[in-house]
Amino acid sequence: MDNNVKIQLSPSVEDYLKGIYTITERGGTASTSALAQAIGVQPASITGMIKRLANLGYVEHIPYKGVQLTENGSAEALRVIRRHRILETYLQEQLGYTWTEVHQEAELLEHTVSNKLISRMARVLNNPTHDPHGAPIPTASGDIPKAHFLTLLDVEPNDLIRIEEVQDEDPVRLQYLEESGLTPGVLVKIMKRNSFDQMTTVTVLGSEIPTAVSRELARDVFVSKIQE
Repeated sequence: MDNNVKIQLSPSVEDYLKGIYTITERGGTASTSALAQAIGVQPASITGMIKRLANLGYVEHIPYKGVQLTENGSAEALRVIRRHRILETYLQEQLGYTWTEVHQEAELLEHTVSNKLISRMARVLNNPTHDPHGAPIPTASGDIPKAHFLTLLDVEPNDLIRIEEVQDEDPVRLQYLEESGLTPGVLVKIMKRNSFDQMTTVTVLGSEIPTAVSRELARDVFVSKIQE
């Protein structure tokens, strides 16, 4: 079968598959409440779609825990994620969008573009491996590196870390990170953490300007430790 010929799923089905993958890629299952929050729908509307996805063979229900993708469900989710992240990268590198703008545009476009167009965009971009926010881009065959598990909230004062990836849904947070120099690839020193509210103070390596990162934002910044 031609890999470019795919059964066209509805945008809502694609959103659910992508949402479940995003929630579960770092382990566990997607609960109804977590899925409702990720997709932006009411929890009451989740049940019917989950049954539909199960009938299509894309998810399986884990009693009292939630759902997880089947092999077919993961393949479809990764196809949508590849579209999204290629689109983000193309919008930034070729069309001059900022990294705070590309997520919303890609959300609109990912359901309408063809695999052929995505393949051509990828070639123009020299087959990028990560999007502007540091998230890995699945290959055309569905391979993807493992997600980063460590967040900025998990490291300790005096640790030296590299920012690997940031969550891309909130443009206000992205703008703050960009203005603070906290972008993927940057080395950062953890200066201190407030035990009361978990506010973390960091400095970019080579700079003495401190930046405060809230607990909520720190959870959305994925990092790796660097041995000094």
